[in-house]
Amino acid sequence: MQSVINSVKGTALAVGEYLTPVLKESKFKETGVLTPEEFVAAGDHLVHHCPTWQWSGGDESKAKAYLPKHKQFLITRNVPCSRRYNQMEYSGDFEKVIESDDADNGWVDTHHYDKEMTSSVEDKISEMTLENTKAESMEDALKNDEEDDDEDEDDEDAADMEEFEESGMLEDDQVAKVVQPVAANKNTEEIGEIIHTRTYDLHITYDKYYQTPRLWLTGYDEKHQPLTDDELYEDVSKDYVQKTVTMETHPHLSCPKMASVHPCRHAEVMKSIIETVMEGGGDLGVHMYLIIFLKFMQSVIPTIEYDYTQNFTM
Repeated sequence: MQSVINSVKGTALAVGEYLTPVLKESKFKETGVLTPEEFVAAGDHLVHHCPTWQWSGGDESKAKAYLPKHKQFLITRNVPCSRRYNQMEYSGDFEKVIESDDADNGWVDTHHYDKEMTSSVEDKISEMTLENTKAESMEDALKNDEEDDDEDEDDEDAADMEEFEESGMLEDDQVAKVVQPVAANKNTEEIGEIIHTRTYDLHITYDKYYQTPRLWLTGYDEKHQPLTDDELYEDVSKDYVQKTVTMETHPHLSCPKMASVHPCRHAEVMKSIIETVMEGGGDLGVHMYLIIFLKFMQSVIPTIEYDYTQNFTM
């Protein structure tokens, strides 16, 4: 039933887009929307700073006259997705809700964490991989080896693992991690320790009706076979499946329907971000639109690792 409703809405919006005049005057700071020229400027900025994104001309028969011939939409390919959405664990420390006028329609910024928190996470990862086991002692040992190059190294006895444990350089549980190999004759899918990595192609188009960017995605399994609709929805936040994210006809390509993030609230979210920046005494240029757009899109598809701009400064 939901798919039928989405299809009817899609047809109505296609008619509405056809009848909507092209926005000529900038209303970015007032309403959070873009003119086609501003979309191109923001796209050029994204391509310059994130070369994984490139412009595409699409099918000539579907080219929009209000956009440059070779800059119809943006595309990035082979983006990794190693986890399914239901495998993610919620943590309030790593998420910040971007408030909306409608309390039920806020967005979640999954990359909102500071350097201190990032360092803390990296430290925990380091502990798991044994990178913090007396680094200074290891450096001293290397220096001593360089000074004793003339000595016969074959005469030295191999270090006993028990001595490492007694000295505190390697704990019992760490020994267990080091010496426990995965049985070679077991199927990794049965063990459940390895998750095959999917990949995605992402597109950003300009929506003339809503006057904002719009995100599209198509996914592939580890054998590069297209994902089914249900498989693709496994990588989408469950709050948005078949509501905000639906299967639609791509405006620039003659291909089967693709998953798309509906742009009805994009301008509202951007306007809220602009106001927040201005209240803090800053100024947000329109060229930054797509950089920020990709960040709040992460709340919809949090497991698709396309955002390489976390540390990007405005």
